[in-house]
Amino acid sequence: MKRFIVGVLVFALMLLGPVAEAGAKRHAKHGHKPHATKISKSSKASKVRLAKTKQAKKLVKAKKSKAFAQTKHGKHTQRIASAKKNKQMARAGTGRLKARHAGVSSRIARHTEAQETRTSPSTMRLDYGDALTGGELELRSAAALVIDQKTGEALYAKNSNASAPIASITKLMTALVTLDAGLPLDEELNIGMQDVDHLKGTGSRLPLGATLTRGELLNLALIASENRAAAALSRAYPGGREAFVAAMNRKAASLGMNNTFYVDGTGLSSSNRSTAADLAHLVDAASRYPLVRQITSTGSYGVTVPGQRIVRIRERGKTRRVSIPAQRNLAFYNTNALTRTGQWDIGVSKTGYIDEAGHCLVMQARIAERKVIIVLLDSWGKMSRIGDANRIRQWLERGANGALASRRSAPPV
Repeated sequence: MKRFIVGVLVFALMLLGPVAEAGAKRHAKHGHKPHATKISKSSKASKVRLAKTKQAKKLVKAKKSKAFAQTKHGKHTQRIASAKKNKQMARAGTGRLKARHAGVSSRIARHTEAQETRTSPSTMRLDYGDALTGGELELRSAAALVIDQKTGEALYAKNSNASAPIASITKLMTALVTLDAGLPLDEELNIGMQDVDHLKGTGSRLPLGATLTRGELLNLALIASENRAAAALSRAYPGGREAFVAAMNRKAASLGMNNTFYVDGTGLSSSNRSTAADLAHLVDAASRYPLVRQITSTGSYGVTVPGQRIVRIRERGKTRRVSIPAQRNLAFYNTNALTRTGQWDIGVSKTGYIDEAGHCLVMQARIAERKVIIVLLDSWGKMSRIGDANRIRQWLERGANGALASRRSAPPV
C-alpha cells in the first residue's frame, strides 16, 4: 500500500513540474515577476524610504539644534553686551568721580606750586588820595570800596573803615587757612551732628552721615556757602576748631587786617567782624590762590550724597510703600548770580548774609582792562548788592579809568 501511494505522488510531481514551468514562462513572457522577487524589492524600497525619512528627521533636528544654539548664543551675546554696557556705565560713574578727584589732585599740585606766593602777605597798599565818595555812584550798600588791585588806589570809598559783621565772607578765610595747612583735599570727611548749626538754626542740603572729600567740602563752602561744609573743614583741622579759629586770626594779622576778628569758620556768628578796607586785603590775598579763583568763579557744582527712595511693594494682594537707601545727585549753585551770567570776568567771588550783617558781596574782577576789587557790605535787599556791582561796572566802563588816571597820587595810607 505504501509503495502505491509513493508511486502516485511521484507521478503527480512529474505531471505538475512541466505545468509549473510553463506557467512561469508565461508570466515571464507577459512581464510578470515572481512574487518573492516583488516582495523583496518592495521591502528594499521601504527601507530606502525609511532611511531617507530618518535622514530628513536628522537634518531637521540638526537645523533646530543649530537654530537653538544660535538663539542661545544670541541671548548669551546680548547678556554679554548688556553686562558690558552696565560695566561701561559703572566705569563712567567711577570715571566722573575719578575725574573729580583727578581735578582735585591737579589743583593740589597747582596749590603746592603756588605755596610761596600764597603764604606771603598781601603787598597791596590802599591809597585813598582821590577816592570818589559820592556824586555819580548812588550805591545801596552801607559800606563800599572799589580798589585798583595793581596800584592799590581806591577808586570809590564809602564807610570803608567801619567795622561790621561780615557773615559768610568769613568762608574766604576758612578756605585760605584750610589750604595753608596743606591737608589732603582727597581725604574723606563725614558730616556729623557737630557740624549742625545750633546758633541760627539754618538748614542744609548735606545730610548727616554724608561722606565727602575735603576738596568737595571746600567747593560747597565757597560756591554754595554751605555752613555744614565749612563747619566740617574747621572741625577736621589739626587741633580742632579752636586751633582753626586761632589760625584764621593769625592769617588776618599777617595780611594787615588789623580791624578783623573771627570766632568761627562759617560766619554764622555776628562776632565775625571786619571792615571793607580789611576785606579788600582778604580778596587780594585770595586771588593769589589758583584753587580759590577756580572754585569761587564757578557757577555750579554737583555732589553725590546718601538718601532715601520710596518704592511700592505688593504682598498678599496689598501694596505698601517702603523707603530704601539710594544715592542722590545734588546740584549746588553759586550764591553770586553774576558768576552764571557770562557777562563778568570774575576772578574771586563770595557772598554773605545774616540778619546782623545784611547782604554782602566781595569780588575781584577785570573791568575796563583793569583788575579791581569790589567790597559791598550791608546792602538793603538781596539784589541790591548785585545792582551795586553792576552800577560800579558801568561807572568804570564809562570812563572813570581815564579820569582817575589823570589825578595826582596821594601818599599811601
